[in-house]
Amino acid sequence: MNEEAQQPASTPAWVDAYLERIGAARPVRADAAALRELQLRHLKTVPFENLSLHLAEDIALEEEKLVEKIVTDHRGGFCYELNGAFAALLRELGFRVTLLQARTFGDGGRLGIPYDHVALHVETDDTTGPWLADVGFGDHALHPLELDARTEQHDPCGRFRFREAPQGDLDLLRDGSRQFRLDPRPRVLADFRAGSWYHRTSPDSHFTRSLICSRRTGDGRVTLSGRTLITTVQGERHETELGDDAEVLAVYRDHFGLALTRLPAVRPGLAV
Repeated sequence: MNEEAQQPASTPAWVDAYLERIGAARPVRADAAALRELQLRHLKTVPFENLSLHLAEDIALEEEKLVEKIVTDHRGGFCYELNGAFAALLRELGFRVTLLQARTFGDGGRLGIPYDHVALHVETDDTTGPWLADVGFGDHALHPLELDARTEQHDPCGRFRFREAPQGDLDLLRDGSRQFRLDPRPRVLADFRAGSWYHRTSPDSHFTRSLICSRRTGDGRVTLSGRTLITTVQGERHETELGDDAEVLAVYRDHFGLALTRLPAVRPGLAV
């Protein structure tokens, strides 16, 4: 890797800070291998969390503020934040990125609201793809998925497949179970403001009813749900009930790198 490839003059300073945050080297080329590495490192370092909702913190769907939260504040976020910031990073590294809206499948196969989820359509500099990249769906595929493929794609987290859906949409299945319905038309970050507002304020949103902080590990997953620490190692799940506030704050710090000064408290149906 030459010096010019490592530090192009036109790249903003935050790009190197973002790469350091996720423990990734600057890729020489914006190809599929680099995309795969960046997604995996992001999932292992930046937690999926909804703590801002319960700490009365503002969530602004603006790239600069999303990057600042992840890089400067060393926090995580939920889908709009994580994939919004990841899209900004990928673009600066030479990938061609489009935001896509999706509706998640809930109990009984019920579809969620429009703009329920944001995912990324990514084009690379090689002949592969296009790819669906996603660092904001919690326990999900570790690797980008090939959008044009209709056969099963094997991932450490399961067998994934895209299936044609009405009106040109695509259903993403994991081990035969529908995850979300993807609309392939390009969107911009501002389009997701209503979905973000719903998930931050509605008593019907699962985000307003619970606390979640979760991150992929080398051999499984670590999750803090309220005061319950859940670790999954090679498919074996363990739960530990935490005691006082200091113990919970220590878990946020030691397992997720979050230096919180106070604990979030569930605030359902926020009027913001």
